[in-house]
Amino acid sequence: MATLATTRAIIHRTRGTRHGPITRLMSPGDLGQLVKPFVFLDLFEADRFTAGVSAHPHSGIATHTTFLRGGMTYADSTGEAGALHDGAVEWMRAGRGVWHTGQPLGGQPILGFQLWLALPPELELSAPESRYLDPDTLTTVGPARVLLGTHDGVSGPIDLPMPLTYLHVRLSDGERWTYTPPAGHDVAWAAVSGGRLGVGDTIAEREMIVFADGDTPIDVVAHGATEFVLGSAARHPHPLVLGSHSVHTSAAALAEGQRTIAALARTPAVAALLHA
Repeated sequence: MATLATTRAIIHRTRGTRHGPITRLMSPGDLGQLVKPFVFLDLFEADRFTAGVSAHPHSGIATHTTFLRGGMTYADSTGEAGALHDGAVEWMRAGRGVWHTGQPLGGQPILGFQLWLALPPELELSAPESRYLDPDTLTTVGPARVLLGTHDGVSGPIDLPMPLTYLHVRLSDGERWTYTPPAGHDVAWAAVSGGRLGVGDTIAEREMIVFADGDTPIDVVAHGATEFVLGSAARHPHPLVLGSHSVHTSAAALAEGQRTIAALARTPAVAALLHA
C-alpha cells in the first residue's frame, strides 16, 4: 500500500518511555519545549488497570484525558465526582491550583491519552475549572472527534481561549485523510495508539511524531485500522517554568501556584481525596 507522495515533513519521532501500563511520550523538559503549548503526553493501556491515580495537585496547566476504551471514577477539589466510560473526556484547567484523583472501573481493559497544556499568563493563575464529558457531547467531523478547539468549522464542547485544536481520529484500512490546520497554527504533532499511520515515506506505529513548523496541510493514510490523536496550535511564546506537577510562565507565577496547592492540601476537600 503506497503512502501519499507529498506531505508535511516529520522532524522528530519517539516511542517514549514505558513504565508498566503508561508510556510517557512527551514531557515539559523534552518535546514539550518543541511543541508548546502541548507539554506532556501519556499513552495508557492495560488489560486490567488495577492501580488507581492517587490524589495529586496541578497548577498553571490544563489537563485533558480522553478514554478510548474503558473508564474510571474521578474526584477533584472543586467538588466534582463521578465516573467516565468509553469515549469520555476529563478536562481540568488547574489555573492557580487544584487536586484530583481517579480509580479504574472494575478492572476492565483501558486505553487512552492524557495531555497537558501550558496556559498563558492570563489563565495560569485563574480559578480552577473541571468538566467531565460523556462521548455524546463531542462532535465528529468525518473520522475526527473534536476534543479541543475548532476543526472544519466545528468547535469542541470546551471553551478554551487559545489558538489550539486537538482531535481523536479513527481511519479504516487504506483510508486517506488530510488535516488543514487553522491559520497561524505553526506547531503540529500526532500520536498513534493503534494500527500504522503512513505520512509520506514514514510509517508511524505506537509513537509520537512532530511535524515541521508551518500551517500547510498534513496528509496521512491508514495501514490497517488506525487510531491516533493530533494536535496543532500557535506556539506558546512563554518560557516553561517547571515545578512538581506544575508548569508556569514565570518563577513568581509558579510560587503563587505552589502556595495555593499547599493551602488546598489543608482543606477538608483535599483531605478527603488523600484518604479516599
